[in-house]
Amino acid sequence: MTNSMFDPWSYRPESGYTEGADLVGYKIAATDGDIGKVDGATHDPGAAGLVVDTGPWIFGRKVLLPAGVIDRIDPDEQKVYVDRTKDQIKDSPPYDPDPERGVDDDYRTRLGDYYDTTYRGPGGPGGPGGTM
Repeated sequence: MTNSMFDPWSYRPESGYTEGADLVGYKIAATDGDIGKVDGATHDPGAAGLVVDTGPWIFGRKVLLPAGVIDRIDPDEQKVYVDRTKDQIKDSPPYDPDPERGVDDDYRTRLGDYYDTTYRGPGGPGGPGGTM
């Protein structure tokens, strides 16, 4: 069940995302350090996310970060700050970058549910009023 306070597939209004912004090449900063660079992005309503090339950090694995984990975007630094730790991102369901398969509804649901369980906002696990 998805937490009503967290929408994994939409940019938060306070993130600073501007419609149509090109985030490819921006660095990604987890709460405990940088994890890689944006390799691709989808901005579809209700299905927005960033494909991140983690480089050597997790052996070149790419990960898909739903837009809802973005805390803020700093265009001057060309950096996207997310509200998850490196380990939470590393432990996310594996992303298959095969463009022919794409991201199916099952994967999107599993990934959204995973990030919902790591949500730290009001009412989320570990957030004010939440449990862990």
